[in-house]
Amino acid sequence: MPQLDIILPVYNEEHVLADSVAKLRAYLEENEFRYTWRIVIADNASTDGTLAAGEALSGQFEDVSVIHLPRKGRGRALRKAWLESDADAACFMDIDLSTHLDGLLPLARAVLEEGYDVSTGSRMTKGSQIERSIGREITSRGFIFLIKLLFLTGLSDTQCGFKAISRQAARDLIPRIENEEWFFDTELLLLADKGGYRVKDIPIRWIEDTDTRVNVLKTILEDLAGLLRMRLKRIPQREG
Repeated sequence: MPQLDIILPVYNEEHVLADSVAKLRAYLEENEFRYTWRIVIADNASTDGTLAAGEALSGQFEDVSVIHLPRKGRGRALRKAWLESDADAACFMDIDLSTHLDGLLPLARAVLEEGYDVSTGSRMTKGSQIERSIGREITSRGFIFLIKLLFLTGLSDTQCGFKAISRQAARDLIPRIENEEWFFDTELLLLADKGGYRVKDIPIRWIEDTDTRVNVLKTILEDLAGLLRMRLKRIPQREG
């Protein structure tokens, strides 16, 4: 049976970690998830009790493990977790579970059975159901419009915290990613899409979490700088 690692990148999430892991485990067990699975908590430099809470969960459940990074950065956490995974595929989701867990099976199936290299939750493709503020809606649609304009891509949503990647694609693509923070997602998808890898958009149900750790202005500036950097460089094509 194919193996899936489910990565939960966290920073100062002590207050929701145990509850979110419990909900995820319950969903996987109650729905008899069709793949063998492990949950990996990737703590990136939390300053509260997140690491201790993760270690407690790891001690309580055999299917939960925890890794710790001394430096902050979601991309940095995903790089370590994905490259160290020996599973057939690995995915990640935001700890707030903004994306409904019904999307997990089609996300995983795309890379484990359907031959895609990367799959990504999309809030802007047909069939998606989303609840978010008008400000965030405008920002997200403006960003994806800019991506389409600069890269002539069919990607519909690069920033959703809900993605899966095959083990081979991770080995190929992740070492090429320069960003270690929030632009990591977008860079991964652009490298895959423009490099000849197969990417599938997965429609999802998504509800905005207002308790966010994201510095919106800093993230926007980081994204714009990342897009400019990638636009000015050649994206290598997949070999073979």
